[in-house]
Amino acid sequence: MDPIPHALLVLGGLLFVGLLAEGLARRTRLPQVTLLLLMGVMAGPQALDLLSPERDMWFPVAASLALVMVGFLLGGEFTPDRLGKEAGSIAVVAGVQALITALVVGGGLLLLGFSPQLALPLAGIATATAPATTVSVVRELGAEGPVTRMLLGVVAIDDALALVAFGVLLAVVSVVSGNGGGAGALLSVTREIGGAVGIGIGIGVLAALFSGRIRPGEPTLLEALGVVLVCAGLSLWLEVSYLLAAVVTGSVIANTAKHHSRPFHAIENIEWPFLVVFFLLAGASLDSSVILEIGVLGGAYVLFRVVGKVVGTAAGGVLAGAPETTRRWLGLALLPQAGVALGFALLAAERLPEVADRILSVTILGTVIFELFGPVLTSAVLTKSGETNPQLSPPSASLD
Repeated sequence: MDPIPHALLVLGGLLFVGLLAEGLARRTRLPQVTLLLLMGVMAGPQALDLLSPERDMWFPVAASLALVMVGFLLGGEFTPDRLGKEAGSIAVVAGVQALITALVVGGGLLLLGFSPQLALPLAGIATATAPATTVSVVRELGAEGPVTRMLLGVVAIDDALALVAFGVLLAVVSVVSGNGGGAGALLSVTREIGGAVGIGIGIGVLAALFSGRIRPGEPTLLEALGVVLVCAGLSLWLEVSYLLAAVVTGSVIANTAKHHSRPFHAIENIEWPFLVVFFLLAGASLDSSVILEIGVLGGAYVLFRVVGKVVGTAAGGVLAGAPETTRRWLGLALLPQAGVALGFALLAAERLPEVADRILSVTILGTVIFELFGPVLTSAVLTKSGETNPQLSPPSASLD
């Protein structure tokens, strides 16, 4: 079959699989994200192999579009009306949990006898989360409340913190291993963060100027989709964080535009099909065979990351004066991990070729486990907090 008809048939089939996942989610205890990932694994080369070999080309495009939309919508949450007095608390919780996660993972692996070349990059990778997964679970459950706002706020800035942590640790390991390049790694991180913030501010200011002058409906949809596509394209072209650029763009528009809600409602109406394709292709790209290959290192990484997120969030919650429910359960809702972590792993593998295979294998293992089971825990946390909409929520796993 010609590639274009085949591609259209596959994409249409993926969207119908999304409908099936939605129906199953309403009858089971599994979130749609987990079901989509599992279905993607079944459709991938390790099982039925129903997707074309071109899936590796589709996945980066689907991931970029989906994550930029997610980042744009997360940025829209950063307004005084949405956050109220919680902005400071979100920053404290996010910073403390990222720091403690890096310390627990890095320190734990070093104590077990693994080299700094392995322990330090994995410590930085462990801090990253999965905004797309988290936002999808929140939307599916119709969650709203202080725990939900804290969760969305933390994941919105967590990957920026993870980028800093990873860059610093990669610079340290470059110096420790004698490879040099430590200053270069720090400059690269500074450039990526600064470039993303600059792009976000530039696009956000321009979009905010036009937002109040465009009628609702189709023109607003064109405006919003144009903003996220330009944001993604510029960020990828300049090799900066497109997720961070999208968060900044959304935040600038939400805080400066006259009718700031219109672009966000427009993106919400078209976001889900992109996410369905993204999660299915992500599942098809997972290599579950690494679970059997990586052994103690992979198990330790997973365990230490769980401990770091839970303890770090609890400690951050105490410092920020967060409610007991937030301190107790929020860490479990931060476990999903996906594309950003894999991006870090690829960079670490490039810089440290002597340990590249193990870093990539451990990160893929973490992605498999945290993306399959993380959404279930996120759903359980939001249900336990009493912030879900019973009319939208499927039955959820209990934390009791």
